[in-house]
Amino acid sequence: MMKKIATDKAPAAIGPYSQGIVVDNFFFASGQIAINPATGEIQGTTIEEQTEQVMKNIGGLLEAAGCDYTKVVKTTCFLADMGDFGTFNGIYEKYFTEKPARSCVAVKELPKKVLCEVEVIAYLG
Repeated sequence: MMKKIATDKAPAAIGPYSQGIVVDNFFFASGQIAINPATGEIQGTTIEEQTEQVMKNIGGLLEAAGCDYTKVVKTTCFLADMGDFGTFNGIYEKYFTEKPARSCVAVKELPKKVLCEVEVIAYLG
């Protein structure tokens, strides 16, 4: 059975998708960008500011799904500029202390021209 996750602690979907889905004991979160859920606007102009907002959004989704960062088993990270990799990692590692499996790639462009996007899969069992 699938259950949609929705919370006001993360940005509303800006397209035809859910914020997240729980299937059995797994939570699949849609990619999060640096949108402040309270304002609907991009939060910050630097990789540091935007990564912090992305992590807040992920935290809100994880909470709504009934878990936290320690339950994340896989992340996929997208950067607009691989030159931001080190700075991004410095912030990322503060949140993902259990070191889940990860892919991190640079892409040509991200929605709303943000600097990073992160999606997660968490184990709820």
